[in-house]
Amino acid sequence: MMGEHEDTRVASAEARPSEMSHDKSSDTPSGMPPETAGLGIDEPTTEAVERGFAMEGRRLALYGLTVLVIIGALYFVLPKITETGDALQRIQDADPVWIVVALGFNLLSFAAYIALFAGTVGGRTAPARVRERLDWKASYQITLAGLAATRLFSAGGAGGIALTYWALRRAGMPTRESARRMVAFLVLLYTIYLLALVVCGIGLRIGLFPGPSPVAMTIVPAALAGVALVIVFLISLIPGDFERLVASWARGHRRVGLARRMASIPATIASGTRAALSILMHPSSGFLSIIGAAGFWAANIGVLWACFHAFGESVPKAVLIQGFFVGMTANLLPFFPGGVGSVDAGMIGAFLAFGLPSSTVFVSVLTYRVIAFWLPIPPGIVAYLQLRRTVSRWRAEEVPARA
Repeated sequence: MMGEHEDTRVASAEARPSEMSHDKSSDTPSGMPPETAGLGIDEPTTEAVERGFAMEGRRLALYGLTVLVIIGALYFVLPKITETGDALQRIQDADPVWIVVALGFNLLSFAAYIALFAGTVGGRTAPARVRERLDWKASYQITLAGLAATRLFSAGGAGGIALTYWALRRAGMPTRESARRMVAFLVLLYTIYLLALVVCGIGLRIGLFPGPSPVAMTIVPAALAGVALVIVFLISLIPGDFERLVASWARGHRRVGLARRMASIPATIASGTRAALSILMHPSSGFLSIIGAAGFWAANIGVLWACFHAFGESVPKAVLIQGFFVGMTANLLPFFPGGVGSVDAGMIGAFLAFGLPSSTVFVSVLTYRVIAFWLPIPPGIVAYLQLRRTVSRWRAEEVPARA
């Protein structure tokens, strides 16, 4: 598993009782654990996470208004100006059998995401106390609540990352280890994303896979994904004793403390990246993580595949995968709440660039977004409420230990 190639300092840090116990004062900004400052991480507090799901007055109203405007523009205005005005009416013509298939794939995507979390974040190498707490029930609560936070509040998945990190800290995982495992989780998930862009993009362009192959949708994203993969590999080459080397260099400048804090961030990212790459290179030891990461993307693409079939459109597999991943990059745009509108438009634009008929693309992508994006939000909020009760139970268990 992922901890086999880490240096002994991480293992010793896990064993220190002072880091394994959670001080209730860490729920307030002024009581943040000292190791958080050492990492340069602003640890999400209970209040901060709760405000994410219960945003106060004006902000909530502004957020809701923004989402409604985007949805209105995308679902009602865009069809008028793109001559696809009958797209929304066509939703009622969807084949119900394929819609049921899409819903089934959506459930599989949740199961895969939970498997990825359990294998990478709460796996065998986690401290015993934390591993006991991060059972399948807690994993379900954290991942589903995290997916809801990702959809509601932040671009690029930042909302889900913050909530998951908060839950790991409340489970008793040390700060450094929480950050390292979160990095491993994300690197593993998005390395598969990038590999798919490279393989499908090049395969389509050279004729290895059937389907149209416009340069902007094949070679360009494949090249960008290749650069990102090289960057990931270079990050993994940051030495394990990077902090010690930086501190040694800074000793002559009397800035050792500052240097260590600055160096801890790339060191933790590199450690998590090496852990993820280790899983990819030794899949037998990280089988659950590999299946979870690949299965999450495959199931999401399966939802889109079923939605196209629901309206009588058969899209070549490589085109389906490439169009999905190219469209998903729009989720990185920061000014669209949770990717609302940007991903919809990104996917529609990608498939139109591949030459698919506009009316079918429009209704298929919007149906996909309803199933994969909007439907999981209510159960995700329920999972968050369950997670709060779980965290309260963990904290109650720690009271006798501190007494």
